[in-house]
Amino acid sequence: MKLAFSTLGCPGWSWDEIYATAKDLGLDGIEIRGVGKEMQAPNIKVFSPENRAATLEKLKQGGLELPILTTGASLGYTGDYEGYMAEAKAHIDFAPLVGAKNIRVMISPTGAPGGFDVEQTSRLYSELCDYAKGKGVKVLIETNAELADSSVMKRFMEGRDPEVAGVLWDIHHPFRYYHESPAQTYGNIGPWVAHVHVKDSVFENDKVTYRMMGYGDIPVYDALKILKDADYQGFVSLEWLKRWTPELQEPGIVFSHYVSYMRYLLEQL
Repeated sequence: MKLAFSTLGCPGWSWDEIYATAKDLGLDGIEIRGVGKEMQAPNIKVFSPENRAATLEKLKQGGLELPILTTGASLGYTGDYEGYMAEAKAHIDFAPLVGAKNIRVMISPTGAPGGFDVEQTSRLYSELCDYAKGKGVKVLIETNAELADSSVMKRFMEGRDPEVAGVLWDIHHPFRYYHESPAQTYGNIGPWVAHVHVKDSVFENDKVTYRMMGYGDIPVYDALKILKDADYQGFVSLEWLKRWTPELQEPGIVFSHYVSYMRYLLEQL
């Protein structure tokens, strides 16, 4: 398993700060979900045509990959979804230019279920997978909202082309919102898992409160054990929701703790 963090966790950092932190912590990759005020990966300055080669060379020298471009494309809205489809397709086109093998789409931008349209999501997801064929990119659909129910996700994924279709297993959502064990979740979606998100939380006062790794009750160790036993070779990435929840702890503290905690757990497997 390889370790990364999502740039969602450090909205106030420059690219140089993001790169230096990932390199200094000995991480394997950086998950791109916005840099500074720019949320769209193709528009991030360090990935512009004039800067891209130097950025990628520096990443290579630092032993870092860009495993996934995490879009905000949410396919389950019953209203206007054309903008989300354009965003996803732009990222599919852009990913090969920076060596990213995956992009992420969702049924909903929230973790909790909320009446989002699974049938529409399936239709639009099929369109994106067809668009990705031959481009060396997988379109990963995240376990969130209605698709955090792993039995629903299993039916959603059955019969899809493994060259272009896959699942981003956010360990948090199936456990928190559907009370699934990691074994139950992986038993349903394991064949399609291509990237993993981790975060920790507690449920108190009728709401989810995020915590640094190990300070909540998400069964992260159990999930890592399942992944190891399945010989999972992909990334496990911290998704610290600092951009959307500014009161969360600062990324310099959180990222360092994440790396120490994860390495400790991995040593116990």
